[in-house]
Amino acid sequence: MNPSWWLQEEEFAGEEHLDENYVAAYDAKAEVDPAEDVESLVSLGLGSSSLLVDLGAGTGVLTLAAAATGADVIAVDVSSPMASAIRRRATEKRLGNVAVVQAGFLSYQREGRPADFVYTRNALHQLPDFWKVIALTRVSRILKPGGHLLVRDLVFDMEPNDVEVGIDEWMSGAVEDQARGFTSQELADHVRKEFSTYSWLLWPMLERCGFEILDTGFRRAAYGTYLCRRKFE
Repeated sequence: MNPSWWLQEEEFAGEEHLDENYVAAYDAKAEVDPAEDVESLVSLGLGSSSLLVDLGAGTGVLTLAAAATGADVIAVDVSSPMASAIRRRATEKRLGNVAVVQAGFLSYQREGRPADFVYTRNALHQLPDFWKVIALTRVSRILKPGGHLLVRDLVFDMEPNDVEVGIDEWMSGAVEDQARGFTSQELADHVRKEFSTYSWLLWPMLERCGFEILDTGFRRAAYGTYLCRRKFE
């Protein structure tokens, strides 16, 4: 049992992610193409003998694409509508190698075989930094030594004195149609209400939690990618 001070992740997931109508329209809004990430994971060994845990799996876009390689995939999401969407899609595609768990970074329990890969996209930013560290520590425990973690998230790659210019430049990419992307109002809400951290804070968090950082990349100083490997103990 978790102590009384333990964070309840569903309260931080964002009301929209708990709304069935929003979830149904999410793929058109987010326009996520999993091909590049699946290719990267395959180059690292993802295949029929692998186990991948997709944390914060959303509607399961990466889960389903990774499962097509023959890997066993566990999709984990704190949102009931998101988890239901993944189950439905996996059933429609007759993917018997997909399991779905309604849980979060702080509540998912892994038993048995450790994962070869953990993937997470645009979910870690929903946790304050104190809880990111706990989440990443838990991730390291479910990965085998030498296993890989691929993180894609909103991470601000900018110095404190550059924040105003940097955020304005990021928000300049907003769209008008909220059904086809994220509006300036939604991006502003993200900065105010969610917990995207700085790149120079996330790096030591990952190292402290047992990861070796193999590669990083940023797009528009906000969309970060971290390829990590769990250290051998």
